[in-house]
Amino acid sequence: MSRWKAAAIHLSISASIGLLAAALIFGVWYPPPYSKATGADELVLLLMGVDIVLGPMLTLVVFRSGKKSLRLDLTVIAIMQTCALLYGMSVVVRARPVFIVGVDDRFVVVLANDLDNKDLRKAKAPEFASLPWTGPKIVGAAVPTDPKARSDLFDSAAAGKDIEKLPEYYVRYSSHAPLLLARAQTLESLRKKHDSTGSIVDAWLAETSHRASEVKWLPLVAPRGDLAMFIDSKSGATLGALSVDPW
Repeated sequence: MSRWKAAAIHLSISASIGLLAAALIFGVWYPPPYSKATGADELVLLLMGVDIVLGPMLTLVVFRSGKKSLRLDLTVIAIMQTCALLYGMSVVVRARPVFIVGVDDRFVVVLANDLDNKDLRKAKAPEFASLPWTGPKIVGAAVPTDPKARSDLFDSAAAGKDIEKLPEYYVRYSSHAPLLLARAQTLESLRKKHDSTGSIVDAWLAETSHRASEVKWLPLVAPRGDLAMFIDSKSGATLGALSVDPW
C-alpha cells in the first residue's frame, strides 16, 4: 500500500468521526443560532483541524510499506489523535449552552462552565439541579421577595454572579412568561435598530409563517454576540432566536 492510499484511508475514517462529532455539537449541544453566539464554530474548526488534518498528514509522513516500526508509529498517531479529539470534545462540553434564562427584560445564555455544582444543588426543582445534555433549556429566573434574599442577590451580582447563574432562583418558563411579555417590544422597534434588520426579520416571518402582530421580542445576551429572542405576543412562548443586533 502506498503512503497516499494509507493517508486517504486515515482521512476517510477521521472525516467520518468528525462528521459524527459535528452532528452532535451542532445538532444537540449548540443548535443554531447559539453556535455562533457562543463561539462554538471556532472551537469546532480547531477540533476538526486537529482530527481531520493532523492525523492523516502524520500517516502520510511516517507510512512506508514493510517498515518494521510502522505498527507502532500508527498506534502512536492514533493515540495522539484520540487524545486530541477527547480533549477538544471536553472543551466543547464544558462551554456548551445549558440554560436560556429569562430575566427581567431580556434573556441570557448560560454556559455549563458558568454554573457551580454547589449552586446547582440549591435549585428548588430537580429539573434545574443538573445540566441538560439535550440542548439548552429555556427557564425563567424570579427575583426573591424576601428582603434578606434580595440583599444577598444584590451582593452576589456585584461580585459577578447575577441571578441567571444561580439555579436556586430558576422557575419554569411558562410561569415567568407573563412578566417577560409585559416588557417585550414590537417587531417594528427591532426593524428600526439597524438598516439591515428589517429584511432579516421579514425573511424569518416568511419562513415561519408568523404575522408581525403575533410576535414580540427581547434581547438575548450571549458571550460572543447578542441576539433577539422572539416570543408569542399572547402567550409569551418562545418562538426562536434570530442573529440580529438587538441594541
